[in-house]
Amino acid sequence: MATYRLFTGADNESHVEVIDLASHPEWIAGLATTQIAFREDPIGRFIDWHPAPRRQFVIILSGTLEIGLGDGSNQVFGPGDARLVEDTTGRGHTTRVHGNEPCVTATVPLSHQGS
Repeated sequence: MATYRLFTGADNESHVEVIDLASHPEWIAGLATTQIAFREDPIGRFIDWHPAPRRQFVIILSGTLEIGLGDGSNQVFGPGDARLVEDTTGRGHTTRVHGNEPCVTATVPLSHQGS
């Protein structure tokens, strides 16, 4: 289980980095959110290049998800992994349900205040 940040870099491509929660006390104190949505995607589902619709956390509850990045690399996320998705500009990323079970996620959009 880890926390990540998916963001658009200066090259206008998506990148991922590991986040150390100790360096983000505002996350520990709590971030303003607007709602939570749950989603189940079937095995093998693929979504081609797309930017995130807004700043949001996506938390994997079960299954695995593979994110394709602009540099040609892929990152696989599993149960308990949380991603702050901020690549709202540029080409974005690809998404594929990886493995042999559906992927269940919880998506938590961040409100504009205090985020």
